[in-house]
Amino acid sequence: MWSNFFLPQDEDGRVGGPGSKSGRAGKRPRPPRMSDSQEGKIKLAFFIALIGVTLTVLGMGTEFWVEVSQPKHFRNNQTCEMAHYGLWKSCIRTLWVSDIDPERESCGPAELPGESNCTFFKFYTSGENAVIFKKTTQKSLHITGAMLALFSLFLMVMGSLCITMSLSKSVPFFLKPATICFVFSGILVLLSIIVFHQSVLALLASDHSIPLHHELSWSVACVGSAGAILIFGGLMFLLLSLPYNPLDKCFGQQSSSDG
Repeated sequence: MWSNFFLPQDEDGRVGGPGSKSGRAGKRPRPPRMSDSQEGKIKLAFFIALIGVTLTVLGMGTEFWVEVSQPKHFRNNQTCEMAHYGLWKSCIRTLWVSDIDPERESCGPAELPGESNCTFFKFYTSGENAVIFKKTTQKSLHITGAMLALFSLFLMVMGSLCITMSLSKSVPFFLKPATICFVFSGILVLLSIIVFHQSVLALLASDHSIPLHHELSWSVACVGSAGAILIFGGLMFLLLSLPYNPLDKCFGQQSSSDG
């Protein structure tokens, strides 16, 4: 009894000296806490990543991924038709030839006033291919591009949850999983654009009776920029998760060699 009374106690109140088994078992290593400067850098990188998420959602929800237009005087000298579509639906627009730039040979652009008829693709319900100006879409490529975009959104949500938990717990443990999520989501976004463009080329090659002009629209530029921003944001999280700053280490070695 008296021996226990004179034994030192650790910080948690457990009896035992520094070398005793009870003292060693009572202390558990705590995860490193983030400093205020590191937390501020993580918030800045998270803000950049959220810009990429916002641009991705904005681009995915539109039907302005590609514009497919007939020659300006294909039907008559008064009106012409063009189409624009995205991942989920397509729109056929009838424009006035008088509103089109005289130097432009094809119908468009889609921003001009005219009548519009929009329909959702039946790829995801009945499995039917869409027909645009007698040309048939290749649903396998189109669905693949859409699924890549949706999976990239899932990874963005998971990466955002990792950063939120890291900031709430003030520990950098979740930065590396967030890096993987954001980098792979950016890569999948860029892959969805490539697959979508291949589906457009397959559409144009399905029938050659009607000459068509195509050009990728502003949504593709928006989603492409989002993919690059997501990859950049993920790499920033990777640098912030390292125990040291590689740039500071390189500059420190250079300054020491100069001295």
